[in-house]
Amino acid sequence: MGRPPGRGAGRVGRRHGRRRHRAAGGRADRPVRLPLDQAQGGGSAPSLEVESLLALAAQHPGLPLRIDPNGAWSHRTAVAVAAELGDVLEYLEDPVLGIEGMSRVHAETGVPLATNMCVTRIEHLRPAVAADAVQIVLSDHHYWGGLLRTRELAATCEAFGLGVSMHSNSHLGVSLAAMTHVGSTIRRLDYACDTHYPWNREDDVVRRGALEIVDGAVAVPDGPGLGVEIDEERVAALHRRYLAAGRTVRDDGGYMRRVDPGFSDVLPRY
Repeated sequence: MGRPPGRGAGRVGRRHGRRRHRAAGGRADRPVRLPLDQAQGGGSAPSLEVESLLALAAQHPGLPLRIDPNGAWSHRTAVAVAAELGDVLEYLEDPVLGIEGMSRVHAETGVPLATNMCVTRIEHLRPAVAADAVQIVLSDHHYWGGLLRTRELAATCEAFGLGVSMHSNSHLGVSLAAMTHVGSTIRRLDYACDTHYPWNREDDVVRRGALEIVDGAVAVPDGPGLGVEIDEERVAALHRRYLAAGRTVRDDGGYMRRVDPGFSDVLPRY
């Protein structure tokens, strides 16, 4: 059910003389990712997610769809959902926890599986490949060791026959600029990269104009360094907000319990 090499919406090319970096969540013909965040946050029952994805597929035939339960599903749930959605999914991201669990799901369903949870270091690649647990590695220049290491990861994945995309976790413009630069240098980036930037850009510390998603792609900034300028007043305002919030540790489960006191973030949840 995977796509032939070279057809990915995440390929980087040249357009109007400028390098372009594809990002998930642009136009209707670009990939759509539904990040449930059930591992750290909420997420709806799998039956509702299936209904939502099938509705999207019916309204937009051929639209590449993705879903990310963040390891919140049991093996039984993952297999059942894959059976219902296998033909409409571009890939299924981390439906269950661990290389062994991912391997079992892929063996039983054939649905391409992506991860940014069970392959997070270079030493994880060999066992993941041996178990046929992962078909797409979602890199992240933050925890893979920077831009050069991310390029090395992509080359290693290509040698192993794995697809590559890039993971986003609520990043702002500096991170998106770094992702865009390194993404434009990866030879086989066959899947559009994740970005939450459209939801966060109002709080961005990067001055407007350097990073714009147009037709599902971002032009690589061509200024010095990462090609973006920082709004120092915005940095100061966000720093004041951080200090006022008093938060030093991420606690999505605690946040969810403010809305649903009975919420549990024990995995698997479904």
